[in-house]
Formats: sequence, C-alpha cells, structure tokens
Amino acid sequence: MPSISPKAIAIGVYADPSGALVTAREAGFEGVACVDDAARGLELYCALWSRTKLEWAQRWCEGLLDFVLAMQQPDGRWVNFIRDWEGSINTESRTSLAGGHFWHARAMLALARARHQFEDERITAALRRGTSFLVDSDAPPDVRALHVLAATEMIDTTDVDWRQLIERWCEEIIALRDGETLMNSPDERGSPHLWAHTQEIALARASLVLGRSDLLDIAVRSAASVFEGAIESGFERSTTSAYDVATAVATMVALGEVTKDPNYETKASLAREWFHGRNTAHVAVYDQENGRVADGIDDGALNQNSGAESNIEGGLALVEELAKFSKLLDPASLGPPLPH
Repeated sequence: MPSISPKAIAIGVYADPSGALVTAREAGFEGVACVDDAARGLELYCALWSRTKLEWAQRWCEGLLDFVLAMQQPDGRWVNFIRDWEGSINTESRTSLAGGHFWHARAMLALARARHQFEDERITAALRRGTSFLVDSDAPPDVRALHVLAATEMIDTTDVDWRQLIERWCEEIIALRDGETLMNSPDERGSPHLWAHTQEIALARASLVLGRSDLLDIAVRSAASVFEGAIESGFERSTTSAYDVATAVATMVALGEVTKDPNYETKASLAREWFHGRNTAHVAVYDQENGRVADGIDDGALNQNSGAESNIEGGLALVEELAKFSKLLDPASLGPPLPH
C-alpha cells in the first residue's frame, strides 16, 4: 500500500461465495480493510510463526505489523479503515473514527503480544502512545476485557501501574452480571452474545496476575452459563457465526490453562468440531481444500460468505491443526507478495 508502507499488508474485510472481495458498507461507506481484522490477523500469524518458524508466516506478521503501526495517529489513537488498496485512510466513518473502542483495544492487545516475539522499538513506542487513551477511556465489559488482556501482557513494563488498572477493570467487569452470567454491555438483555465475549478469559488471566482466586471462580461459573450448553448442543441456535464458536474455544482453552482441568480441553475440542460439521447444517464450515471459513450457520443452512473475521477467528480456533497442515503446503501459495 503505497501511502502506508511498501511492506504493509491488510486483509480484505468481506468476500462473497466466489471469493470476490466486498467493500464494507454497513455504516455507510467504510472501506476495504481495517485494523480490527489486521490486529487479530497479526495474532494468528504470530501464533503460526511461533509454531512453525516458516518464513512466509513471518512475512505475514511483519506486513500486518506495519499496517497496524501505520494506522496509529500521532496522539496515540487508532483509526480503523482504509478506503482503498492504495492505503487512503478513512477518518470520517463512525466505524473508523480515531480511538474507537474495539479497534484501539485490539491494536493494543496485538502489539502487546507481538512485543514478546519481535524486538522492534516501533512496537514499544506505539504501546506507549496508545496507553493513555486506554487508561483514560470508559468502556463496556466486552472492550474492558481486551484492556485487561493487554495489561496482563504488559505487566512487566513500568509506564503505568498495570496491576492497579487490572484490578480496577476487573471490578468493572464483574459489576455487570445477571446472576452468575457476565454481560457484554449495560444495554444487553437476556443471554449475552458469544462473539467478543472474552470476559471470562480476562478474569482468568487476571486471577494469576493478582493472585485472586475469586476472579477465577466468577469466570468458571459464567463460562458454564454462557458457553457450555452451546458447545454441548453443537451451537444449536438460529444463527451461529464462526466468531461465536471461536470465542467459545478460546474461553475453554484459557480456563484449561489456568485451572489445569483437562475437561476444558475436551470441551474446546468438542467446540472445534463445529467447524468440521458438528453443527445444525451438518456441513463443514472450514473448507480445508480452498482455505476458507464460511461466515456461519443461519437457520440450519451454511452462510457461504467468507469474511476476514470468520477466517481469522476460525484460524485462531484451529491454530494447532493449521500449523500442522501448513507445513505440507507450497509456501508460494501462502505467502504475501514480496515488496518491490
């Protein structure tokens, strides 16, 4: 993208069943690619690279990293969308405004995790610039959970008192409960949506940092309420997205790592089977041959659109499988184009 960086890589937001890219227009004109997806894509490719050490995976990491860094504004906030593949930044759409909750939080989290794999001073500088907005902003629990996760990754830095912030943010998260169920926002009613519902992961990780077993207890009880019935049923709901299922997988994996209870990995494995046909449509949502994850299951039928979010979140859910499979493939078919 000439106006951003010769090496920068972004991921097209949407694709139709034929694979043709579709511009995002859900809130008026938005753009062709965004930080929200690129940050999560950076996490996925970092996970693949750490497992495989394949050169093409590293190039994806570096390209996505360049894109995320380039989208940060001088005041530390991130804008979200580029208008075109030249890299023209959209600063006007409400889904792209500087400092938007999800894209700022996801950029911070992706960079906080990437700093453990890349010795790149730009990452440290970007995190420092972005921290003040993270600290000063109000946020609903689903966004605050991302703040907690980013803070746990930066607990060894001394720019701010991360431990105090984690404690405060966790109290905000647990304050918004319906019975034992953690809710995503003050406006949510009934059962919380599954996508982006990472509060249990945040509380579990924070319980280790803070030495607070009560946070883990809350996370365990809420996860049982939110995810376990859905997993057992094969996500038998009118609409289930790949992101819903990937969040369930991530929650079970995190709880298993923190509690050391092997039953959580069993539940995570069961949830992953949704991608391979254990769903209400009885079809594979992950098409291994063509390297695509469909957007989900709607009323018992496969939604054959295949957006970036579905592919990235699906990839994170299936990362161990993808790491093994990727070693068997032709690198030329996987790597991004080399910069000229």
